[in-house]
Parts: sequence; C-alpha cells; structure tokens
Amino acid sequence: MRVPFIKMHGLGNDFVVLDARLSDLPHIDAATARALADRRKGVGCDQVIVLEPSESADFRMRIFNSDGGEVEACGNASRAVALLCEGPVRVETAGGMIALEPGEGGASVDMGTPRFEWEAIPLAYAMDTAAMPVRWETLEAPMAVNVGNPHAIFFVEDAEAVDLARLGPEIEHDPLFPERVNVNVASLAGENHLTLRVWERGAGLTRACGTGACATAVAAIAKGLTASPVRVTLPGGDLAIAWDPAGETGSTIRMTGPATEAFRGDFEWEDYA
Repeated sequence: MRVPFIKMHGLGNDFVVLDARLSDLPHIDAATARALADRRKGVGCDQVIVLEPSESADFRMRIFNSDGGEVEACGNASRAVALLCEGPVRVETAGGMIALEPGEGGASVDMGTPRFEWEAIPLAYAMDTAAMPVRWETLEAPMAVNVGNPHAIFFVEDAEAVDLARLGPEIEHDPLFPERVNVNVASLAGENHLTLRVWERGAGLTRACGTGACATAVAAIAKGLTASPVRVTLPGGDLAIAWDPAGETGSTIRMTGPATEAFRGDFEWEDYA
C-alpha cells in the first residue's frame, strides 16, 4: 500500500505529516513512527503527525516523537498543519483543543491555557512549581508549566553555556516527572526578548520547540522578567508568544511564527510497519 506524506518544518523542527482525514490509513504504532522518523533508513523527522477525523473539532492531530512515543502537543507542528487549512480551524489534540489560523508564511495558534498545579504538570509529589526546590548541577529552581505537555524552565545567565545534551536526558527521565518532561534553558537577551534551547522529551536537542517557547514565555511573564508579547529566539529562528496573566480566568497563549512545506512523497507502508 502506497501512502502519501507531506514533509514540513517549523524553524527546522521537522515533521512527516500523514493525512487520514479523507481516507483510512493502517494503524500507526510506536514502531512505525520510529521507522518513519529514522534519518538514515526512513523519511526522517523529529515528529510524525497524523491527521484524523474528529467529532468535536475540524480534525484531530496525533503526534509521535522520533522515539515512537505519542505525546500531547507540538506547537511547531500546529503551525505547519495550519498551512494545509484554508482558514481558521479548531483541532483536537491529546493535550486539549487548540485553534489554528494560517497566515502569510506561517500561522498563529491559540495553544490553550497554561497549567501550574503540580498535579497538572504532573510531578511525582506536591511542591511549589514557580520555583521548584530541586537542582541538577548548575541548573536549579526551575518553574514547571504544562502547555498541553510538561515543561521545566530554567532561567540562566547564558543558555549557550549549559551542557544540555548531557543534562537534558537526566532531567527528562528524573523520577520527579512521571510522564517525563521537556527541559528548557533560557536567558534574557533584551527587553521582552529571550534566547532558548530545548531538550525535547523523546526527541532530544531540537532547533525549535513551539510548546517550549510558549512555556518559557509564560514563565518569564509570570516571574516579571518580561512583558507580553515575548520574542523567543531558538536555534532555528524566532517565535512571538503572547499571554496575559492579568486577563480573564483561562487566558490562553497565542503563538505566531513561520512554517514551511518542504516536499511531498509517498512510501510503501509494509516497509515501515
């Protein structure tokens, strides 16, 4: 069975998109996602995205990291998928409902409401999520935020100086985080401007992480380090994140930035099943 795919990326965070909204696809599992994501033997990507029909939204988006694990949210993939839409749409994800609006060269995404309760992150036990009393070498007192998926945010003087390739997996797999965690290290680069590097749960170091940019901007605004909107500079480029902590209860995060369709192709399903 030949299956079409669309290769897309948001600031270098790349995806293989499978569209099952109009025609059924065989069941995709962790092994299939890992095989497709393999950069030597597969198509190659950070995440495999599956679009499916939904009874509660315009469609459903499922997200598989390159290790095969299915996760709740992906901001960069959301902007990429918006390019396939003719106008604003509501999308069901495992992390909650989001709203996409395609624009010139990219999209704006309503990522929903951030959560700060320790149970919502989730953490293994109760603690202050605004300044967690934990430390991994030079990385200490992170803020934890759930923006559809869990994030720990460390504000440091120089994000580039942190050995995130070594510390990222240690923090990701710490028993404190029963569902693992995305690890963000950020520095102030100017007024309302952050630089950010992310160790992404199940994917490793990434050129860009949309949910990481959202979580980090929310943390910076909540701590009074920046005001909204925040310019977040990642290795792959910039995102604009807006969030109003003083707004009405349930104030949502708005992420705006570029996305690109790279190419289209197809593959033999049995080669990856």
